[in-house]
Amino acid sequence: MNTNFKIAVVDDERIIRVTIADELKDKGFTVKEYANAQSILIDLKDFNPDIVITDIKMPQIDGIELLERLNKLNPAIYVIVMSAFGTINDAVKAMKLGAFDYLTKPFNTDEIFLRIEKIRELGSIKKENRILREKIEKKYDFSKFIGDEKTNKSIFNLVKIVANTNTSVLITGETGTGKELLTNIIHFNSNRFNKPFIKVNCAVLSKEIFESELFGHVKGAFTGAEFEKVGRFELANEGTIYLDDIDDVPLDLQVKLLRVIEEREIEKVGSAKPIAINIRLIASTKRDLKELVQEGKFREDLYYRLNVFPISLPPLRERKEDIKYLIDFFIEKYGYINKIAVEANAKQELINYNWPGNIRELKNLIERLVLLATNGTIDKRMLPLSITEPFFSDTLNIVGKTFEESVTDFEVSLIKNALNKTNTNKTKAAEVLGLPPSTLRTKMDKYGIK
Repeated sequence: MNTNFKIAVVDDERIIRVTIADELKDKGFTVKEYANAQSILIDLKDFNPDIVITDIKMPQIDGIELLERLNKLNPAIYVIVMSAFGTINDAVKAMKLGAFDYLTKPFNTDEIFLRIEKIRELGSIKKENRILREKIEKKYDFSKFIGDEKTNKSIFNLVKIVANTNTSVLITGETGTGKELLTNIIHFNSNRFNKPFIKVNCAVLSKEIFESELFGHVKGAFTGAEFEKVGRFELANEGTIYLDDIDDVPLDLQVKLLRVIEEREIEKVGSAKPIAINIRLIASTKRDLKELVQEGKFREDLYYRLNVFPISLPPLRERKEDIKYLIDFFIEKYGYINKIAVEANAKQELINYNWPGNIRELKNLIERLVLLATNGTIDKRMLPLSITEPFFSDTLNIVGKTFEESVTDFEVSLIKNALNKTNTNKTKAAEVLGLPPSTLRTKMDKYGIK
């Protein structure tokens, strides 16, 4: 048993007070006695007990009022109340007001030790939860979104505004830009951080299982439904639900999703009984939903319901200044055993590359390069050809193409590579290619290169 606890015993009956205090002292606890509630309130700052054991029936300030005052002054104190047989209702009232437990007089001192052991166990659980919470906070604090401070500032400002609200958030960005990480940051920095956090990848949900997975089903709802199933929305109740790749939800099923978002209630498959839900919705899309609306592939009313608070994550090719930070971050993450250095020319090639797979592609490559860097250095020779010579590697696959198509692909690759290496400066790109600027512009218009 943890004997580091400081315990205060409050009772106007001296014989009871002394008996309890002596038993606790014999077990090694630090104990202080008080004949009334006023005395402990005056001495609270100096003694600062972990546990207060108090009688309920006392003159002037009784145990109930003492409990209420202790809750205001130091809610971390565990209060155990003592009541005579005829004051059991007062003990119940004390429990409702936040007392940890109660003892009915007369009682065996072993009962006190049992309560103290429960407090010790509870304290251990709280400590574990606090450590876990601190780890989560560290993992998902704002600094975990790696990049240039100026680039991230506008995104973080939006996150700080919306995090502690119930507003729906729509995160847009290409695959691999960090949409899920940003969702984690929003949830774990919100007032729902300790509530359920359910993630759903809409791209893998077929029409047949869509409703059952999201809303659940009752037993016998369809062939094979042998048991009742709780859906993802119900699992997320009181917390956050994240719908990834919401652009992949079939059009005919979008109306069901819209109803849940608007009404904040679900109906399980096979049941007409509505179930109220309290959820925070975050959705993400890799495609422009407004364009899908115009094409008739996405419901306009659902789009507006989702797009209450949009946050856009630009692709890595549009934030070149972030790449060096990401390289350093992933080098440190995967090279923590042996320090890995990146030669300047290799780092520049990585910065120049367009990264069609965005951060995910960069992360996977750095992990591989760290394993290959047996001498502790990543140099240009270790980089894949698709990075050092993208215009060449992009045109290797000519199977099934005509000569004219292959030539077109080669020209497009040359132009894109030149634009990439000159940071989309068309005049400099024309110089690299040995073309007049007007010719480059004509070819860009011809091939639809922006």
